[in-house]
Amino acid sequence: MATEFKLPDLGENIVSADVVSVLVKSGDSVIKDQGLIEIETDKATIEVPSTIEGKVVEVMIKEGDNVKVGQPIIKIDEGASAELKVESKPAEPKTVAAADEKVTEKKSKADVQTKHKTTTGKKEIIDFLLPDLGENIEAADVVSVLVKPGDMISNDQGVIEIETDKATIEVPSTVEGKVVEVLVKEGEKAKVGQAILKVEVGELAVKEKSTTQKTAEQTEQAAESEHVQEEAKQKVIDDGKRDKHALGEIDDQPPIVKGAAPAAPSVRRIARELGVDINKVTGSGTNGRISMDDVKAYVKKLNETRGDDLTAPTAAFGVRQEKLPDFSRFGDVERKPMSNIRSKTAEHLSYAWTAIPHVTQFDKADITELETMRKSFNPAVERAGGKLTVTAVLLKVLTSALKVFPQFNASIDMEKKEVVYKKYFNIGIAVDTEHGLIVPVIKDTDKKNLTQLSVEMNAIAGKARARKIGLEDLQGGSITITNLGGIGGTSFTPIVNSPEVAILGVSRGSYEPVYNKEKKTFEPRLMLPLSLSYDHRIIDGADAARFMRWVCEALEQPMKLLVEG
Repeated sequence: MATEFKLPDLGENIVSADVVSVLVKSGDSVIKDQGLIEIETDKATIEVPSTIEGKVVEVMIKEGDNVKVGQPIIKIDEGASAELKVESKPAEPKTVAAADEKVTEKKSKADVQTKHKTTTGKKEIIDFLLPDLGENIEAADVVSVLVKPGDMISNDQGVIEIETDKATIEVPSTVEGKVVEVLVKEGEKAKVGQAILKVEVGELAVKEKSTTQKTAEQTEQAAESEHVQEEAKQKVIDDGKRDKHALGEIDDQPPIVKGAAPAAPSVRRIARELGVDINKVTGSGTNGRISMDDVKAYVKKLNETRGDDLTAPTAAFGVRQEKLPDFSRFGDVERKPMSNIRSKTAEHLSYAWTAIPHVTQFDKADITELETMRKSFNPAVERAGGKLTVTAVLLKVLTSALKVFPQFNASIDMEKKEVVYKKYFNIGIAVDTEHGLIVPVIKDTDKKNLTQLSVEMNAIAGKARARKIGLEDLQGGSITITNLGGIGGTSFTPIVNSPEVAILGVSRGSYEPVYNKEKKTFEPRLMLPLSLSYDHRIIDGADAARFMRWVCEALEQPMKLLVEG
């Protein structure tokens, strides 16, 4: 018997809401706390969870509709809830990407432990979902689709290429089978958890010589399948509950809107465009309701703190943004949209520049002897697949320097008034690509020798330029190196890559006359210009000068690394 699921009470005299998206369709099986529709009220955009289990018989609303509290929105057959159990096989099971991966892992393990496998011919169609992209990334633009209906795909094979705020990456498959339908296309925006492919997979069975052994194995596989199904079910429940743990829950609100800041969608949109956390704005309206003027006042206060000219409009993070003139009055112009990487780089650096009090320390290192050693050892490193460069040497030097000066391997938490000291050593390398600046991170530099670091740096830079970099490769940096020596220049002032507290800039080395006190003559020496920008909130000028001197002396006297590193 079908039950009508109605839009629940939204609290605070809210009588209706706009439907942003419908998350289920007829034929889908749903469980308690699973999201059914996404709605937008004058308070927030929220996901409506199911309070019953069963099979969707009819979806009674569509995107763009305005629905009232108590209005039926979905018909669900509660009698079909048994389909969620392991004993019954769904006609078209829909599971999460993590469960797909676990099932694949268990099948692979079984393949190693058994022999004489044959395909039973049993097949099912599953949805392959866009997996978690990390760091609160909820959606990404589809750059290209790498498969088409009829293609056979295998584990770890790339199926689509997406562009996030961080980089362009390839999404690998976690299942094996035949592509039945491609649900996304180039140029679309795909959300995490959204079905992007329908894949027909075959169920592997084991052909045993003994009927008893076969029965025992089927029993074991059923138990494993039940365990995986329960984990998948629990993940769906956990995901459906994620909106219930928002900041500042209010007891007299229903669970569906607890913690939502009291602001209209239009006010929220303006806050996002200005880079303002709506939860930090104090509302002047009834019951603390936040208005447009409250957001503007908050941004104005930020700008007053920084001493900005408040007559100009503000942009992301309260940065003063002059209105551009109409350049077409002067001649032909062309406008091109920023790529996601370029746009987010601009926002991130704008924030870093305005939030971090920058100071830049300059120095030069005599690398005459180091260059001779580098050239002599480079052939051996090249045979290993890398290239021994000054940047590779600096990876090792900076790792040792961070151990001597731990305040450079830290981040500052102004909200809690704490300094976070990191016990790991990961160094970012700024890579110039045709798509924009990307900073992949070399992990555990304290545990690798120069050859290993050179090989890894060469590989990860190649991945960045080929737009094959993974999100994990861009996270967890301690400090960053940006080397412009291959292009030219004598010095520059790099911007700290927040939440790091320092960045080392490297310019082109050149021969300069240096006075030799012992010989009392000038000698030509190869000098390397270095620029250290740092966060003055945590690093003092004297510390920065000592840090730079230590780095320079380590480059000039490599034995220093063995003695003091």
